[in-house]
Amino acid sequence: MKIKILMLIFCSFFSTVSSQLSNELIWSTGTFYPKNINGINPYNDGDFYTSIERNNGQTEIVKYSYKKNKKIATLFSNLSFENFSFSDYDVSKDGNWLLLFNSKESIYRRSSKSYYYLYNLKEKTLKSLADTSLGKQRLATFSPDNSKIAYVRNNNLYYKNLDDFKEEKITHNGSINKIINGATDWVYEEEFSIHKGFFWSPDGSKIAYYVFNEEHVKQFEMEIYDNLYPSQYRFKYPKAGEQNSSLAIKVFDLDNIRTYNFDIGKEQDIYIPRIMWSKRENELIVFKMNRLQNKLELLSGNINNKVNPNSEIIVQNIYSEVSETYIDIHDNTVFINENQFLWTSEKDGYNHLYLIDYKAKKEIQLTSGKWEVTKMYGYSANEKTIFFQAAKKTPTDREVYSLNIDSKKIQLLSNSSGTNDASFSSNYNYFINTHSDANNPFIRTLNDNKGKLLKVLEDNKSLLNKMNDFDLVEKIFFSIPNDNNIDLNAWIMKPELLDTNKKHPLLIYVYGGPGINTVNNAWSWMNYFWFQYLVKQGFVVVSVDNRGTGYRGKEFKHATYLQLGKLETEDQIDAAIHMGKLNYIDKDRIGIFGWSYGGYMSSLCISKGADVFNSAIAVAPVTNWRYYDNIYTERFMRTPKENGDNYDINSPINHVRKIKGNYLLIHGTADDNVHFQNSMEMVNSLVKENKEFDFFAYPNKNHGISGGYTRLHLYNKMTNFLFENLLND
Repeated sequence: MKIKILMLIFCSFFSTVSSQLSNELIWSTGTFYPKNINGINPYNDGDFYTSIERNNGQTEIVKYSYKKNKKIATLFSNLSFENFSFSDYDVSKDGNWLLLFNSKESIYRRSSKSYYYLYNLKEKTLKSLADTSLGKQRLATFSPDNSKIAYVRNNNLYYKNLDDFKEEKITHNGSINKIINGATDWVYEEEFSIHKGFFWSPDGSKIAYYVFNEEHVKQFEMEIYDNLYPSQYRFKYPKAGEQNSSLAIKVFDLDNIRTYNFDIGKEQDIYIPRIMWSKRENELIVFKMNRLQNKLELLSGNINNKVNPNSEIIVQNIYSEVSETYIDIHDNTVFINENQFLWTSEKDGYNHLYLIDYKAKKEIQLTSGKWEVTKMYGYSANEKTIFFQAAKKTPTDREVYSLNIDSKKIQLLSNSSGTNDASFSSNYNYFINTHSDANNPFIRTLNDNKGKLLKVLEDNKSLLNKMNDFDLVEKIFFSIPNDNNIDLNAWIMKPELLDTNKKHPLLIYVYGGPGINTVNNAWSWMNYFWFQYLVKQGFVVVSVDNRGTGYRGKEFKHATYLQLGKLETEDQIDAAIHMGKLNYIDKDRIGIFGWSYGGYMSSLCISKGADVFNSAIAVAPVTNWRYYDNIYTERFMRTPKENGDNYDINSPINHVRKIKGNYLLIHGTADDNVHFQNSMEMVNSLVKENKEFDFFAYPNKNHGISGGYTRLHLYNKMTNFLFENLLND
């Protein structure tokens, strides 16, 4: 009997200990990582899709049927070729080739380079796309007719015929930090979200491509601590007000071995944020935007030997849009026939769908109301139906919808509240829906295009069962009024048993930048569990979407134009004061934490809001917009020459003398995005004002500050800072 009692006590103790949250459990074990369906690739026929499956060292590319809801075949296994490793893949439109990414190496946020290999599905053969001794390639893409594949190597553009594997070189002048052919420069990748700079024509006979000349763009250098004498990483980075790359758009005709120049005009101080082929034969569409980013033109040019005997493509304007503030670039452009395209715009005050007839020069607004379209998935010509995502019910949620362009009828296709996102089959008959909410990880389902559930593909029940062992609190949504009587969306996580006698410390999690929300009814990955851990130690955690954030209309989002940091900080201070008046919050123990723009915000709050905030953590913050890139900064602030006072008025560097509380500043020394310089200038200012603060640098780490135990170390440091300054009385 005694042995049984002891065993029960031991088991009970072990169960309790094993169900305790800790940073080690959250950040270094993978315990709370949700299952995923990786590499979903719809087949061109619309009937099948492929995905990557990994199990016990085996990595396979598996083919599934949408209609039959089941696995059809294993197309490739790494074990078939002496454990050949690959991290990503693509499928040719005819389904005869697999393109495999080997030894993938990240460059910046979106870009990477790899050794590409081609697997012939009929012959079961595997061969390298190009000579590996010449270096890795980028952006390899099949031609629409499946006969060729184009790619970039060492800033030059190539293509290869798949019948004889002969490599052809399109450009010859590519040079690092000088000329880029077929890819984009750093600032386009970061701020226009594109790194691919070439595009096959629909018939596969031509390739349109960017040429960036960045010789006159100022160079930034980062110290890399890798040897006895550190090395320097050099790249071109145009800061606010500084010179950009000069641009050319060219089209290479593979049949005639001829290059055409697309006339973008004499003005060089412009942006070309997108290029794409239309439904008309040989028509290239070039998006042209002025430096202030408040005027956008769509230019059309026809590439034809007879029309363009001098290789100069004559262009015409087919659509224009102008704003008093700025225009966001998006990927919601779909040409549906030779005369019309679908488009989204904020021009009526909310982001909505439009049908543009550029031949008749007419447009029809397809959606309207005080809600926003957030993504367009595509268009089914057979059903004359658009498929899109929207924040229609509330700014915190996302739903999947369809809209018939004749009847204008909108149909809801996703059935669960929270955040829904879709991956459609090529013919738009089916979609895989990914759903999550604030307290539940991803569920992936297969549905038909009317929203009918066909099969649950992944429900993450194993993760949910694990979560149930930890007695987690619910993330609850509410609103907080600011001093202008505007209700700000917020969420809160708090102990179930609130001690109103002792009161609790408060941590505010902030980002706050233009169009970016933290108050989302969506799964928030590992931060969700870190906040849960803090709650178990007695914290209340809150996040608030200030003015300038998204999905509440243009007026709310654009309110911060020309004065980044001002209204956002006021709203966060108002929120902290409001929370401090609650009977379970200790108004003298309020902290704030943010990363990137959020680090900028937390730095402003601990200085401008010195009487409200006890402590602040700033990770990789911008400390003066003069140090950040020109596309992002000038979109919201214009240039320092035009608006320099507001650059400085809302720079935390110029407010450090006000700081009374505790300040932790953290940065990676190899941050190519928000440069380490930002924190160094902040340190200079703090020392000049004789302000005490905590500072930590992560050598050779970029903006994400990750790798190995880095995240664990970072979150331990931040946790200890919060415990020391807010948890202890």
